[in-house]
Amino acid sequence: MKNNKIIVILGPTASGKSSAAIQLAKKFNGEILSADSRQIYRGMDIGTGKIEGKSSNIKGKKIFLSTGIAHYGIDIASPKTDYNVAKFKKYADRVIVDILQRGKVPIIAGGTGFWIKSIVDNVTYPEVAPNQLLRSMLRNKTTEELFAMLKKLDPNRAKSIDAKNPVRLVRAIEICKAIGKVPMLKSENKKYDFLQIGIAREKEELDERIKINVKKRFGSSMIEEVQKLHAAGLSWKKMESFGLSYKFIPQYLKNKNSSEEELIEKIYAAEKDYAKRQMTWFKKDPRIVWLPDYQKIEKIVEEFLGK
Repeated sequence: MKNNKIIVILGPTASGKSSAAIQLAKKFNGEILSADSRQIYRGMDIGTGKIEGKSSNIKGKKIFLSTGIAHYGIDIASPKTDYNVAKFKKYADRVIVDILQRGKVPIIAGGTGFWIKSIVDNVTYPEVAPNQLLRSMLRNKTTEELFAMLKKLDPNRAKSIDAKNPVRLVRAIEICKAIGKVPMLKSENKKYDFLQIGIAREKEELDERIKINVKKRFGSSMIEEVQKLHAAGLSWKKMESFGLSYKFIPQYLKNKNSSEEELIEKIYAAEKDYAKRQMTWFKKDPRIVWLPDYQKIEKIVEEFLGK
């Protein structure tokens, strides 16, 4: 039988997706495609939780020396550019074909549910060019105002969108303004056989893991990373559009009206809220198998691959 099986490891921030994906790649001759809408950007390393340590870039893939595993979808774009799900889908399709043709197992790992859905359900999104004038007009609107605008323009898209994600809301409004509405195109992906595994964590455990991650990032010079990005020409407005740490640290650096401890608490609270929204998205898909530990994950993957 032709090799067409794909593993998806997903879950909220700090759940341990990367670690599980790497272990599976080592065990089952796999290569990893990151489905993280922030890890694609060069220079955004600490704040996005990229794998630490040296790496080599070989033929479009990043191989981390600490793991020896090839990763795709990391550091493929400048943070000054606009990168969207339509571009990711085209990129991911090419990567998956290449991995399978070389007899390896594609392992998609990430927490951006919108991007994962584009692959699993073979969704085709409209390639509408960014409208900078419209984005400038929408920049200072609240998420509630943006959602109200979208609901008026396209009630169907408003029902399925993350109403608290300003980036998604602005993009949806942008598409509506360009072509009338956001096409909801979905077709069963018959080319591939997917196993979607979610990393299950109790809320208290996940909250603690998020807290540890946030503190670790600040210990790894998170503020200095933001300053370096700005010095390299990334505007504060563009950086803040990425959300979470990249939203609050610029505000802290510009205003300096709070302590670093207060900044850390603010980011911690925002990341917990983000994890909650991620889980709300993932829970809509009954195909996802939720498992609490790596041993159970490895067993079900072994059965799926017929090893």
